[in-house]
Amino acid sequence: MGTPHIVSSAAWRGWGRRVLDMVYPGRCHHCAAGLPAGRSLCDACAAELPSLREPFCLKCGEEFEGHAASLDDCPNCRGEKLAFDFARPALPHHPRLLEMIHGLKYGRHIELGEELARLAARSFQDDPRLSPALAERWPLVPVPLHRRRLLWRHFNQAEEIARPLAALTGLPMCRAIARTRPTDSQTSLTRAQRLQNLRGAFDLSREGGRSLAAGVPSGAIIVDDVFTTGATTSECARVLRKAGIQKVVVVTVMRG
Repeated sequence: MGTPHIVSSAAWRGWGRRVLDMVYPGRCHHCAAGLPAGRSLCDACAAELPSLREPFCLKCGEEFEGHAASLDDCPNCRGEKLAFDFARPALPHHPRLLEMIHGLKYGRHIELGEELARLAARSFQDDPRLSPALAERWPLVPVPLHRRRLLWRHFNQAEEIARPLAALTGLPMCRAIARTRPTDSQTSLTRAQRLQNLRGAFDLSREGGRSLAAGVPSGAIIVDDVFTTGATTSECARVLRKAGIQKVVVVTVMRG
């Protein structure tokens, strides 16, 4: 008897998406124009979403009016010790973009993850600081959810962005970090409260341990939907640095 063929979850996901595209033809999330399979935003609507523009903080990606000479000029970074080298949001805050992110995260429109990944890829096109990541094939590490939240939501929005972003950039994706305890919602907390809320909430995952046992990469890219204060991504970066990764950067779709 031959060895049974095991179909990967990614293959099932691809087949399911193709079937849905045939039954429900694609429409632009904003203007409802017809779209080819795998798209959720037409080119015209995508072009209306502005990329991050200089000058912006080279640590956290906060846009400035005028010239920013140093981190001392950035109210988000002033006096903070963030564990990552820098964060590079692809786009500034925009209501249409926020609506898409909420559609993925709370409306469970998982198909939006692929379009948000296309927008996140602008970071790699615009920022020469990310060229070593492409050349050295740094892994994309999605910010994890705690298993309770994952059971309730059924998917991790950061992973739904990181997976197609890996396909677009040619970089590997690794679920290198695990959320070891549940945390309160960060939405209404101050920066200090966020940091306290997240302390000790992350650790290296089994997948991360296996990957690092095969060889520690020179750098890694943490992927999330929105960068706000940097509290979550900084704690994730701390875990990766403790595991021996020298350079850790953050890529998100939007600057909060």
